[in-house]
Formats: sequence, C-alpha cells, structure tokens
Amino acid sequence: MVHRLEPLVIRHTRRIPSPTGPAGEGAVAARQFDAALLSVGFKLSAELLERLSGLSEGTVVDTAVRTLGTVREMVGDHVRHNVYFIDFPANVPDTYDFWARCVAEALADESARESVLEQLGKGAVDLLTLPSYGRYQHTYAEMLGHHEELIAAAGDRVTVLHLGGDAEAEVTDLYLALAGSTTPLGEDGLRDLDVLARACVDGPQPETIPVRENRAVLNRARLRAGAPPLLDTVTDVLRLACAVSDGDVTLVAATRFRRLTRPVRRALLAGLDSVVAAAPAKLADVHAHREGFKRLGERLHPHEYPQWPHAADVFAVARGEKRARSFDSRVEELLGMHDVTGAVELLKSAPGKLFRALDRLLRMALDQEERDVVAAAAEEVVADVSGRVLLSVREHLANRARDTGETRVFVNRLGRAWVTEDERPPVLPPERERLIAALDAELRRRLPAPGRLLIDPDALDVALPLSGRATAAGLGVLPRGSVSPVDGELLRFFVYWKQAAHRTDYDLSALMLDADYATVCWLAYTNLKDLEGEHSGDITEAPDGASEFIDLRLGAARGEFIVPQVNIFAGEGFEEVEESFFGFMLRGSGQRGRPFEPRTVRMKSDLRGPGRVALPLAFRRGEDGRWRAKWLHLYLKGTPAANRVEGNRVSVATLLRGIVEREQLTVRYLTGLMDVTTTTLWDGKTVPEGPVTYIGLQRPDGLHPDSRVVVPENLRDLIPE
Repeated sequence: MVHRLEPLVIRHTRRIPSPTGPAGEGAVAARQFDAALLSVGFKLSAELLERLSGLSEGTVVDTAVRTLGTVREMVGDHVRHNVYFIDFPANVPDTYDFWARCVAEALADESARESVLEQLGKGAVDLLTLPSYGRYQHTYAEMLGHHEELIAAAGDRVTVLHLGGDAEAEVTDLYLALAGSTTPLGEDGLRDLDVLARACVDGPQPETIPVRENRAVLNRARLRAGAPPLLDTVTDVLRLACAVSDGDVTLVAATRFRRLTRPVRRALLAGLDSVVAAAPAKLADVHAHREGFKRLGERLHPHEYPQWPHAADVFAVARGEKRARSFDSRVEELLGMHDVTGAVELLKSAPGKLFRALDRLLRMALDQEERDVVAAAAEEVVADVSGRVLLSVREHLANRARDTGETRVFVNRLGRAWVTEDERPPVLPPERERLIAALDAELRRRLPAPGRLLIDPDALDVALPLSGRATAAGLGVLPRGSVSPVDGELLRFFVYWKQAAHRTDYDLSALMLDADYATVCWLAYTNLKDLEGEHSGDITEAPDGASEFIDLRLGAARGEFIVPQVNIFAGEGFEEVEESFFGFMLRGSGQRGRPFEPRTVRMKSDLRGPGRVALPLAFRRGEDGRWRAKWLHLYLKGTPAANRVEGNRVSVATLLRGIVEREQLTVRYLTGLMDVTTTTLWDGKTVPEGPVTYIGLQRPDGLHPDSRVVVPENLRDLIPE
C-alpha cells in the first residue's frame, strides 16, 4: 500500500519517503541511482544519498526503480518522442517545397496516383490523402541514430529530491494538507485526494475542511468505510451523490447518477433529513441546483422512506411543489427596489456574499451616504470572510481603477476564457482605497509571523494560487498570471498526445506578436521555418502516440510576445484522448541532443481542459531584453474541426492583452504584509544556519530541518484561512 502511494508523495512534495530495509553497502548503487536521476534532470539531496548509502544494494535498487518511473513521467520522458523530420531542427524544408515533394511521392505511388491526379485537376490537393504526409517515415530508433548525445550545460534543470519521513507519516501529512486546503484543488488534486482518502479514512483527519469539493471526496471514502459522512448543507449531500457516481463534485457539469445501492440511498436521505431538520432555512439552498436535485430524487425514491420527511421536502422544493425562498432572491428583491442600504444590512449576515457583491453595490449606490454604508459594512464583517475571498476581492479592486472601455477577461472554473469590453464605470477612488486598506489590514493580521524570511527572487512574481484550477498538473508549473524568468538561447516547445479511439490530429503552433499585440509571424505546419526557428513537422494521427516540436531562437525573435498554442485540427478533445501534455525546454546553442531531452525540460503540464485551442503560457520580452514567461492555463472554444493559428490569432492577441495588463496578487504582495524579523533574498548558493521560512521555486539542499518551506507544490499554504 505504501509503495503504491509513494509516487503521490514524490509528485506533491519532491520527497522520497524514508527507505526501509536491511543495512548494507549501498553506496555504489546509490551513486548509480543519482546518475540515472541526473539524466532526467533530478538528483538526490546529500541527506537522502547518505541514507541510501547505508542500506542494502537491493533496497536501493528497488527504491530507484520506483522513483525513476515516477520522475520520468513527471517530466514527460515515459513516452517516445519521435519527429516527422528525422534531423529536426536541422534540414527542415521550406513548407511549399515539402508539400510539393509529398505530391510527387504520391504520384509515384500507384495506389495513390489516380486520386492525386483527380484532385490536381480540380486545383487543390488534400494533404491528408498523400501517403507520406502526416505519418512517421522512420522508427524511433532510426531517429535517435541521427542525433548526437546531449552536451551537459550548467543551465540544465536539476530538481532535488529530498529525504522524507516515515512512509505512513508522509502519506498522512499529504492527505491532511490536501484535505484541509484553503483553496480548491484542480482535477488532478481531487483525484489524488480520493486515493489518499481511501487509504487514510481510519487515521487522523483534518480539523477543518474549508473547501466543499474536498469534503465530498472525503465523504465518499467515509461512506465506503461505513463511517457517517460529514454533512451540514443540502449541497454537501448533492456533491456526495455526484462523487458516488464518479461525477463532478464541483457541480459545474451535470452528473448522470448511477443506480444507487439501498445503503447509499439511505445514507443520502438520512443526511438530507438531518440537515434540514436542524436548519429548515437551508431548504433555500436547493434553488441553486434544482435540476441536480430533481435528477437525484429520481434515484433516491424518497417516498419509500417516510421516516425522513425533511428529505422529501428537499425534492418538493426542487420540483416547485414547496416554497423556500432563497437568500439571493431576497437580496435581488431589495436591489430591484434600489434599496442598497437594505440589501447591505441583509448581506451582513452572509459576509462572503457581501464581499462578492461589493463592486455591484458601490455602482448602484446613489450618493456618498450609501457608498459609506457599503464600505462601513465591509469593514464591520471583514474578519468573518475567508482569506481566499479577501484576496480575490483585493485583486479585483486593484484592477477597477482603469477607465471604462478596457478589455475584460472572463475565465471559468474549467479554464475556458473569453473577452469582452468592460463598460462598467470604475469604483470611485475614495471607496476603492478605503476597502483596499481594510483588506490589507485584515490580511496582515491573519498572516503568521515568519521570523527569518528567505526568498528566492524568482518566486516574487508568482501569482497566489487562489484556486487549484488556475494551474495544471505537471512539473515546473506556476499559477495563472505568474511571471517567471526564461534564460537560454533556444526555446523548444513540445506537445504529445495519444488518441483513445478515433484519429486525432493536434497541431503545435507559435504566434509572434509585436508590442501592440499585432501579428508578426507564426510557426506551424503551414509555415515550417522562419527567421525565428523551425517546426518538426505535422503528425496527423496518434494511435501509438505522437509528438510535435517547435524550436525558437530567442535572439532572432522579431516580436515582443511568443504565444505557443495547441490546436485540435481533428478528433478527440483534450479530455477525451488517452494522454496529452505540453511543455518547453531551454538549451544552449551547442548542446545538440535528441529532440526531447528530459534534463532540459523546464515545464511539462497536462492538457486537460474544455475547448479546442489550448494556451498554456506566453513569453514576453522585457525592457531589459530578458524574456519572461506569463502563465495562462487557458482554453478557447475554437471550432469543432480545423483549428489553426491563422484563424485564432486575433482572439488570442485580445485575450493575451487582457491577461498581461491585469494586475495579479503575487508572493511579493503577500510577503510585503508579513511581520518579519529579517528578509534575505536567496543567492542560490548560501544556506543560512538555523530555521527560516523559505519561499522559492525549489527547496534548497541543506536547510535547517525546522525550517518552513513553501514551494509551488504547497504554495496554497500561504493563503490565510
């Protein structure tokens, strides 16, 4: 059981649970393990290397096999990355010359000649009908034979794996951290929490579970173990029903409820009955998810259980047979009468809703007296609002000083993005500044005193992870809105996908924009090479998996922005394929090597979102000439088929402008509020003696064991409750 959960610990914490086994002479095997790790961009910490060296060779080998499989998958090296052009990035042909060659080869092929001649007679040829187009013309082994070994460079990525504690304790700690998270987890986080909850259901439990989706996952594990679920709202029961049916516990997508066993039906009905019996006003919560409750009622058959009449009331409200006025409808009624003062008074009983409505209330206020009422109410209840909501409102207000007519970007919980013109009048400066001051003061009060603070300067512009859905699973991934430095001569993007059932064609492209977000050029299968770089060639199906690459010479880039994107030309979506991921590598000009070299991978993220166009991140050249990544994690709806960079470049540029020009709350902001003893910017080398609070992109080797460490994997720990 512990070995099965070890990969979760490594992925989430970069720690290997303390290996156990007989003592022995494992030093040689440990050094070999370390060398094998280095080939994929990882290494053992000094403490972990010492621990392994004192164990038997067999124990070290077993640990190495398990760990290497995990880290190779983390970086994307668990699959074979072939390229269409065998010498890529060398000898990539001109696009039209390449197409003409494919036509010539088809004309020489007796089985294809007639079809191609017919198409030529009509003035156009479908590239997909040409035998040599879009399919690998050589094996993976043949491709490797055309590439020299990678020359190691000081700038190659090295991710340190540290020594963890006892395996059971590591699993428990990870479970408690995910279950008690103050911010929602992403899809992968919820999936991992489910695995951990099953293993830890009989062990220690978090004191509080602030996020309702997490509670649903835990409740499913409790239900399976015969323990009573933790329920205090009717929506908790609906989420649990979705979890039991392997549906969407976030309630964004409709769940098709399965046929439920009698014990599960009884547990859900008893839970609904107890919630409503204790607080009848909670029946009003049914309105927010009426359709879900109606469909659930068809599975639960509440009429068969007269001992739980309050549960039957829930479904009566959902069907409109019983009246239960919602809190939101009362607020809307007051606002419909332009009674801002009355609405504010009511909203004070729901502080989170009040803060989410602040912008609207201030815009509806008719005079200074009403605006003062709104601001005063916020100041009165600010201590009762969750830290995540406070930070979200603080970020919102920071962006409300702009003039009417600016771009307004919307991003839903799934990462789907769209843009519109912002026609709202700005929040007036006196109220905006007053509320920002109140928010800063409350957040400063809640933040713990970190003592000696050691900060990696590269982490200062990392955006605060107000939701786990603002990022993606993977290695080196930062939350949406983060900015991180990019140092290297060659920037190489890659995408890998493997279709599940139908022919699927993903197209990797890179769009170059100038300072005004106008198109300069692009690299794609329709433009295989340009001054900036080369494309590895179009692959149009992936039954065994396929990869595409783009090489970019940063020094030759004519634009100010580089926007990589993955377009679905045909076939299965990002959530339908067996596997798909995107990433980028940085190399020196003389490093050579295979198209995919794991030690040069700086970021690898899963592509699992709605829409037909993925925008993982963008790169921007600063005034100092340095390039920096701006993390997006966005998906555009696109079209059902034939998405191409040429067709979406305007919408991508508009969306990028909205994201780039939006002010984000970052680590820099939050650490500026902390009451610290001393603050030191880490130079990447010197580790101080004694415990510190370290915030950075990776834990340094040699920190004092009592230090508090915050890295991207647990950045959510910075968000106050």
